[in-house]
Amino acid sequence: MKKSLAIAAAVAATFASASYAQSSVTLYGIVDAGFTYTTNVNNNANYALTSGNIQASRWGLRGVEDLGGGLKTIFTLESGFNVANGQQNGGLFNRQSFVGLTHQNYGTLTFGRQFDSMIDYISPLTAVGTWGGTYTAHLMDNDDLNGTFSLNNSVKYASPNLSGFQFGGLYAFSNNANGFAVNRAYSAGMSYAFEGLRLGAAYTQISGADAGGTGAVQGAPLVSAFGAGNGVIGGVGVNNRQRNWGAGASYTYGPVIGGVVFTQSRLSDSFGHAVRFNNIEANARYNLTPALGIGAMYTYTNANGSMLDANGSNSAHWHQFALQADYALSKRTDVYLEGVGMWGAGENAVGITQVGYQGSNNFSSSKNQGIVTTGIRHRF
Repeated sequence: MKKSLAIAAAVAATFASASYAQSSVTLYGIVDAGFTYTTNVNNNANYALTSGNIQASRWGLRGVEDLGGGLKTIFTLESGFNVANGQQNGGLFNRQSFVGLTHQNYGTLTFGRQFDSMIDYISPLTAVGTWGGTYTAHLMDNDDLNGTFSLNNSVKYASPNLSGFQFGGLYAFSNNANGFAVNRAYSAGMSYAFEGLRLGAAYTQISGADAGGTGAVQGAPLVSAFGAGNGVIGGVGVNNRQRNWGAGASYTYGPVIGGVVFTQSRLSDSFGHAVRFNNIEANARYNLTPALGIGAMYTYTNANGSMLDANGSNSAHWHQFALQADYALSKRTDVYLEGVGMWGAGENAVGITQVGYQGSNNFSSSKNQGIVTTGIRHRF
């Protein structure tokens, strides 16, 4: 009898251990902080301790449960925060919060607050999505490649890897009983990888972003960046539509990786105003040693509006350059030095003259601005 009980207990313990091994929850994150020097802030230089210079500081929980037969339950809860003052960047899980199912043969279906296809398929080809960080985002992150906003109430599908080809799509509900199409969003994209070559294309459309609503987006990049104050576009609440799309390629050859990307963002409001931003980027990174890497980027951005200014000009454009050196102290910790410069010229239909970087919150008091940042990043 005692022998039978011992065997039963051993079997139960074995199954309990197997069950426990099939589920996991992982704590992860990035802590990035340093010193940043910015020129032409109210006609002066600005010196500041800053957070998220190369990557936004964040912490999160990632869970997996193996259901058998190749099917798994997954979830992610991720929060961004400011290392300099300890404050959250919005709600508790302001970056991502989703749950869903994934299968090795059929792909992944998730529900919650998630990034769009521009982040999934275009951003990995750019400097901002790989080595360059926040200040290499295109003018005020107009195409959202640095994840200025996430999409609430979203259902997202991502295919498995089909001999190098992958695709996906997302639909974000308005959750508004009085307007199904008000403050909703949809997005789709695809990528292809073969040896060192990677290609990507994506599209996102947002209708009726609302700062205080319960829909897909609360606010939008260009609405907050340029606003109604200078006539570029109506403020949050009157923004009728935002459309972002892009395509690009990158190639890795030994220690060198280079990429070229084109993106376009279009905004229109209910008053008939419209503005279009075109961004062309070329970037490259070279690993001099396993620990030391250097990178360079150039982006050209132009803007066109729906009405000409008093001079009949429609030629606002910006040049943006970046250089970076990064040294790994370990597999998880690195130090960096980066310089970024932006020059603006011309005016267009809506008189855009601002020069500024996403994440700096300091518009230039002239048509040019430079940033030098150095700091330390730790991943866990």
